Amino acid sequence: MLRISKLTDYATLILAHLPEAGSGKRTATEVAALARVAPPTVSKVLKELHRAGLVTSSRGVHGGYCLARAANTITAADIIDAVEGPVALTECASSHHQCDLESSCRVGASWQRVSLAIRAVLAEVTLHQLTGGQPSAQPSSAVTSRDGIPVFWRARV
Repeated sequence: MLRISKLTDYATLILAHLPEAGSGKRTATEVAALARVAPPTVSKVLKELHRAGLVTSSRGVHGGYCLARAANTITAADIIDAVEGPVALTECASSHHQCDLESSCRVGASWQRVSLAIRAVLAEVTLHQLTGGQPSAQPSSAVTSRDGIPVFWRARV
């Protein structure tokens, strides 16, 4: 089963409660209360998001966190990369793969293609869309069937 981690889920929720740059700041305590996530977890996730350049932070009386850029420019791929690292379904699909079977493998290239297609879709979905903004007009054709329904949604229907 493909599933994002709980921390990535929290990261998306936390980002959804942060104002965009120039719109003020929220403290980690405020975000924890709004997101209903434990303060230590919020602090941990905010550090990861800051390290990845998705949020900015400032200290002091008027300090806090805000999005480093507009919500419509932060993608699901950016969020996953910040918390979990780059999307790779198999070892050979990662950027630093070390598979002993690579020289004789007949399926590695296909799994790499699947990983790239999933990453492309994740790069099309923005934080704005994840938080209820307008969805993109059509998912990437790389993972869409002839009738326009994303292949990975079919299994759920």
